[in-house]
Amino acid sequence: MKVISSKMHGVLDYLVAAILIIMPWALDFTASDAATWVMVAAGIATIIYSLLTNYEYSIARIISMQNHLILDSTSAIFLIASPWILGFHDIVFLPHMVIGAVELIAVSLTKVGTLNKPVKTQFQ
Repeated sequence: MKVISSKMHGVLDYLVAAILIIMPWALDFTASDAATWVMVAAGIATIIYSLLTNYEYSIARIISMQNHLILDSTSAIFLIASPWILGFHDIVFLPHMVIGAVELIAVSLTKVGTLNKPVKTQFQ
């Protein structure tokens, strides 16, 4: 059951990106550089690829919504695994897991193809 439109997904993208960037300071786990910068980098990356996605809240429709959802899924999986991959799980892991899980749920509930504007390619 796909209940999230591309418009709503866009709102969630920018909201989650802001949360990712702010969360290390809000939850006070900045003592770990890796834990902090994984969140900040994921937030910045989300903003960048959202601005380039073929949906309502972008500035350039270069990335298809399907590819955007792949990027979201990849980011989510990395967020979930990063505490163990980068070795900061003994300091903090729950925020990374929760945000990653929320992202995966949003991906699974998002309708693809709700915006009927073409994706710009280098060949057009």
